[in-house]
Amino acid sequence: MSRLESSEVSIQTLLQSAPSTPSWFGEVTVIAHYLRHLGVLSDITERVRFARRRFGHYDLTDFAVVLLGYAISGERTPEAFYERLHPFADAFMALFGRGRLPARSTLSRFLTALDQAPVEALRVMFLEDLLARPLEMQEQAGGLWDRQGTHWQVFDIDGTRQAARQRALPCTPDLPPAHRRLNEVCAPGYTGRKRGEVVRTRTTVLQAHTHQWIGTYSGAGNGALIGVR
Repeated sequence: MSRLESSEVSIQTLLQSAPSTPSWFGEVTVIAHYLRHLGVLSDITERVRFARRRFGHYDLTDFAVVLLGYAISGERTPEAFYERLHPFADAFMALFGRGRLPARSTLSRFLTALDQAPVEALRVMFLEDLLARPLEMQEQAGGLWDRQGTHWQVFDIDGTRQAARQRALPCTPDLPPAHRRLNEVCAPGYTGRKRGEVVRTRTTVLQAHTHQWIGTYSGAGNGALIGVR
């Protein structure tokens, strides 16, 4: 350890690594607190069922909170999210009342095996919770008014494009037929300056004056913007 001192500043350095807390960890903490306080996590455990072998001691709630944290973090890929989260994995799962962070391979197997029934159950549960606690006690007309008193509803529609690489796959008589998982979500399209062979597009719709997300739409290829009236 070395130390530099002056009359105004004292700086200490250590050889041991001390990872900094991710910038999004505070937002995860607040959301986790409210989800536990409002009983949303317990509702997931009781109402959403997905029986599957080879997941060990994990259940659907463990994977749901990992995906929720990934969505809040804004990291580009699950791999980047796991790398930032790794030093604080136990603290992250403890925020949601869970024990251990599922490995990336376990999460991948879970998403591969997931069917539509638990996804629909989660959607219905979150929708019911949203309608049970509106943002305003009284319905108010949202929007913007110009100087002439005209009422405008303003939406921000943003489409993002992500290219994916498709490297050559081995093809020999002793191997099973090659199968690309990206074929289900990507398609050939305009990559621009992005390096890749196939493209996936996501379009989001945001209400400008309330900052509420109206919807998100994804599709293979270049996709198309969603018109809102």
